[in-house]
Amino acid sequence: MSPEIQLQALNLNLPPPPPKGGVYQPLVIVGSLAYLSGHGPYLPDGGMIRGRVGEDLDLAEGKEAARQTALAMLATLKKELGSLERIKRVVKLLGMVNCTPEFTEHPKVINGCSELFAQIWGEEAGVGARSAVGMGSLPGNIAVEIEGIFELA
Repeated sequence: MSPEIQLQALNLNLPPPPPKGGVYQPLVIVGSLAYLSGHGPYLPDGGMIRGRVGEDLDLAEGKEAARQTALAMLATLKKELGSLERIKRVVKLLGMVNCTPEFTEHPKVINGCSELFAQIWGEEAGVGARSAVGMGSLPGNIAVEIEGIFELA
């Protein structure tokens, strides 16, 4: 099933693509790979999910922040590529979790993004290599930041 149809089937609406927050390109294409800059949990109203997991947010709220980040990533991919149909597969994700030093469940938080991508592109194409790490802080105190590499069709 196409990613656009899968989004509809899951009853998901993408937020607007987040505005740039610095000197960088949201997406850089080299050959058949698309490198997506780090995204945060951007909400449809322009806000962000903020706070540290393990202090302000629990694991479930952190996972939801990662899922919202995935939606923001999809919004940028759609804007920059014209269609999510151009994505052949997820190659690699780097997920950063704003958390307390005691919090150790970073992979479970980033699963919020990975599970959504698996639903969009299927288990084979939607699950790539991944790193999930904890950070002492993230820009604007956002809960999660995720960047990705995607193979283009």
